[in-house]
Amino acid sequence: MQSGDTLFAIAWYTGNDYRDIAKWNKLTPPYVIYPGQSLHLQATLNDLNPLSNVKKSTGTTREKNTKMSIDPKESQAYCDCEPNVNKPVTQAKKQTNNKLVNTFPKRVEHWQWPANGKFEQTQNGAEAGVNGIDIFAPKGSDVVAAAAGKVVYSGNALRGYGNLIIIKHTESFLSAYAHNESIVVSERDWVKAGDVIGKVGSSGTTTNKLHFEIRYRGKSLDPLKYLPKQP
Repeated sequence: MQSGDTLFAIAWYTGNDYRDIAKWNKLTPPYVIYPGQSLHLQATLNDLNPLSNVKKSTGTTREKNTKMSIDPKESQAYCDCEPNVNKPVTQAKKQTNNKLVNTFPKRVEHWQWPANGKFEQTQNGAEAGVNGIDIFAPKGSDVVAAAAGKVVYSGNALRGYGNLIIIKHTESFLSAYAHNESIVVSERDWVKAGDVIGKVGSSGTTTNKLHFEIRYRGKSLDPLKYLPKQP
């Protein structure tokens, strides 16, 4: 693991649910990780056979002091929910000094297109089926949040994605916006659906486009099943 990595980014890149990685590595909120740390990206034998992990007590030990926090602990209403994203719900939020103070809703209130332009579906050889869409738009065009949520990754450390933004919408839903020319949000920012988060570019690729993905508990979904039909 390198400086700048976050649990959400690692989970996205490896196709895992961040909660599984946290479980396999005994991480608890706020999911503190640090440069040079090794993480299990699949269940260990001890996870599969909990009885094999029973040991006699040898006294108290001191917990390792880590310094890199990737998601500061907040009062958040997390919930495991089925992917019924079209059912409207009320998202808890209030206005304080012109900044939104949010908690995660049980479901995504609504989705909208993250950019304007012609699109095509994309596939990942490592996964079966569609894993996203490419939206072709002029360089510098607005990239907007497809739904309300919290920015959990903003950077270019993930190979093949260029300048990437990952937004967490509920405990189970994440969306990603790749190949941005520039990013105008920071990690831990709360955004509303339609807020500008970046600009279309060709970082990590050779064509000006936005690569957009939606994932539910680490699994890639077909975004066209969630986005409204284009006029």
